[in-house]
Amino acid sequence: MGVFIGVEIPENVFGEGLIIHHNGSIVVNGSSKVGKNCQLHGDNCIGNVGKADSLTDCPQIGNNVEIGVGAKVLGGIIIADNIKIGANAVVTKSFDEKGITLVGIPAHKLER
Repeated sequence: MGVFIGVEIPENVFGEGLIIHHNGSIVVNGSSKVGKNCQLHGDNCIGNVGKADSLTDCPQIGNNVEIGVGAKVLGGIIIADNIKIGANAVVTKSFDEKGITLVGIPAHKLER
C-alpha cells in the first residue's frame, strides 16, 4: 500500500496519533523516532544525511510536531515537543526549545 501512495514509513517509528495530510513522497528512516500526534503535510523526508558512517544517525522528534509540506529533518538531531516546521524547511541541527516555529534552509527559529 505504501508504494502505491508514495509513503515509506517503517513500523514503530511514530507514536500514536500520526496524521498524514497528503499522500506521496514521504520517506522515513526506520532508525528515526517520532512522538505522539505528529503531522506530516507531504513531500517530507525524516532520516540520515546519507553518509556511509551515519546511516542510522537519524532524528529523534518529540510529541505534537507539525512538519510542513516539503520539509526535511535530517541527521542525528533532537526536535523538542510542540514545534512547527515550516514548508520547505531543512532541519539539520537540534532544537530543544518547545513550542517554536522553524523556517528556512538551513532551518532557524522564527522570531516573533
